[in-house]
Amino acid sequence: MGSQTISKLECPDDQVVWNFEFLSFEFVSDFDIRVSDLYEIMLSANKLKELCQQRQMDVEQLAGQLVRGGLNRQEAAAAVKNWQKGLFKPEPRAEDIRRLATAFSAEVNDLVDWRSSYRFAPLSARKARLVTQLIVGRSVQDAMDILKFTRKRAAAMIDKVLKSAVADADEQQADVDNLYVSSARVDDAGVRIGTKRWIPKDRGRAHPISKKACHIHITVTQA
Repeated sequence: MGSQTISKLECPDDQVVWNFEFLSFEFVSDFDIRVSDLYEIMLSANKLKELCQQRQMDVEQLAGQLVRGGLNRQEAAAAVKNWQKGLFKPEPRAEDIRRLATAFSAEVNDLVDWRSSYRFAPLSARKARLVTQLIVGRSVQDAMDILKFTRKRAAAMIDKVLKSAVADADEQQADVDNLYVSSARVDDAGVRIGTKRWIPKDRGRAHPISKKACHIHITVTQA
């Protein structure tokens, strides 16, 4: 498809000539845009606690490595305690993760997870959870094989979200062969915009037709 523009050209003999130009453009599906733009690197609370136990480092030692502008030692200690509990307030920056890795003498990939999201997926959360329950805790390759042969509409959507997270991990030079699905969460997103409908019933009544949406979040971790 394309959009048509019309321009008017003035000729010497005062005749008007209309010039038609067709500007072609390529449509990108809404699903591809949402999945590709919503991947991120997350600090793993479980890996942080494990490294603290293995290296025998306490919160105060880590807080000393995190002191920077806008984050003093006391605030850094409180932040480390929150991160160990899975509460990312304040949200850890890439610089903070690198400093933690330096304090542990470890690689950055030993502290992070990779997550990809699909917001407002056009299906109900209940139907999506039936598929995500099949892949949690499995390796990435096993999860992809399961999704490939699962005859449900949500399987194709979840497969694209999973591949987006794996691609991001591969970009960060993670070992793709050792990745596994650590979590697959589906949140309810209410009724889809523009899908509010009514069905007529008896005695002048009308019942709403609810077409639900959901948010799909897939997290992969390096074993």
